[in-house]
Amino acid sequence: MNDNQKLLKVLNNKDVLALAFGAMIGWGWVVTAGMWITGAGSLGAVLAFIIGGILVLLVGLTYAELASALPYAGGEHVYTYKAMGRLPSFIATWAITFGYFSVIAFEAVALPTVFEYIIPNFSQGHLYTITGWDVTITWAGVGMLGSILIAWINYRGIKFTSFITFVLTLLILVAGILLITGGSVAGNAENMQPYFQFGLAGIFAVVIMTPFMFVGFDVIPQAAEEIDLPQKTIGKLLIFSVVLAVVWYIAIIFGVSRVMNPEAINQSELVTADAMAAAFGGSQLMGNFLVLAGIGGILTSWLGFYVGGSRAIYALARAGMLPKGLGELHPKYKTPHKAILMIAIPSTLAPLLGRPALVWFVEGGGLGMVVAWLMVAISFIILRKKAPEMERPFKLPGGTIIGWFAAILAGGVVLLYMPGMPASLGTAEWVMVGLWSLVGAILYIYSTAKYGKEHQHHDDQAG
Repeated sequence: MNDNQKLLKVLNNKDVLALAFGAMIGWGWVVTAGMWITGAGSLGAVLAFIIGGILVLLVGLTYAELASALPYAGGEHVYTYKAMGRLPSFIATWAITFGYFSVIAFEAVALPTVFEYIIPNFSQGHLYTITGWDVTITWAGVGMLGSILIAWINYRGIKFTSFITFVLTLLILVAGILLITGGSVAGNAENMQPYFQFGLAGIFAVVIMTPFMFVGFDVIPQAAEEIDLPQKTIGKLLIFSVVLAVVWYIAIIFGVSRVMNPEAINQSELVTADAMAAAFGGSQLMGNFLVLAGIGGILTSWLGFYVGGSRAIYALARAGMLPKGLGELHPKYKTPHKAILMIAIPSTLAPLLGRPALVWFVEGGGLGMVVAWLMVAISFIILRKKAPEMERPFKLPGGTIIGWFAAILAGGVVLLYMPGMPASLGTAEWVMVGLWSLVGAILYIYSTAKYGKEHQHHDDQAG
């Protein structure tokens, strides 16, 4: 591969950590924390995030070993290809790309939701109504303009993206620490009751939301070719980012539930912002500061998943599993610009679906992520047997045991999404999954027919 078609190796420790943590901590903690607490009780929600966190940590450990052993763009694509071959590799990568795309579309819908909180009578110019929700010109317009801006930042290069992500991540951390300390001081344990709500069904209903909240650590392996660090460090940073996110979500649940009882949570539009205001004596200014951090979270997550999604598409195109043009790099910025546009165009239209689409994207996208995680865990187990000689700078102890735990847990969560389960997906989510699968199948069949199966792959270069 000539140097014109190589990604730039420019990311350092703080860039990588901000990219992964910023991608994980999107907007969900501002808008859905109330749903977690009322859905499972305060301690039930904490327990759900511990279960989700253990799953993500185990999966993250398998990723960490593979990312340090095979540091190539497209993460999942490279590991599953080496372990299971061409078609499984496409399925895993297309599934994670669906997860990334759904987060990107989610953030485009979330952005105008924030403006509603800050600006009175923001939503003007009624267009139409979807499932009882009015879509307006100002509402959809803000989401679409935000989407275009984020696509442009990504188009301009990874260093620019990571700098903006780092600054915004600091803002999020300051707001979160203020909420947690304020909630601890001003709140009380009585507000936290009921500790558990709706028993196991309540906990599982929150568990299936956790993959969407934790997805983002896997942006590190997607951008592996752009990281300028020792291979072992890549694995360590990945695990550290997951631990940080688990602690973050549990602390937010704790802070909110100490300040607001379930009744107050049910009456609130933006629970975390109202909890912040309540923790500081009803200060609307503090509430708005938290919303500002929430906007920071929307932007970091949005930026991070563009990196993940575009690098996954770029890797598939380079391997001849998607049209070749999607694997081209911009001559000046060295970004996969056509892959970025492929994500930008449909996700910029997402705000036209209105606010109900938030739930569709969370639940539908979650399934894509967990399927990919399951396939990476299986690849980890296979590669330990199939390629024992492969150099693993970050090697997990205990043979394949962590991989088995990760695979069993991920498989269990995949089952929770299925019809007939207490937390199964709705019709809208299955339609999204079906459409994405259909588009993938058409592009894969077309590309395989055009370029053949014996296309050069990273493993051929890596030996």
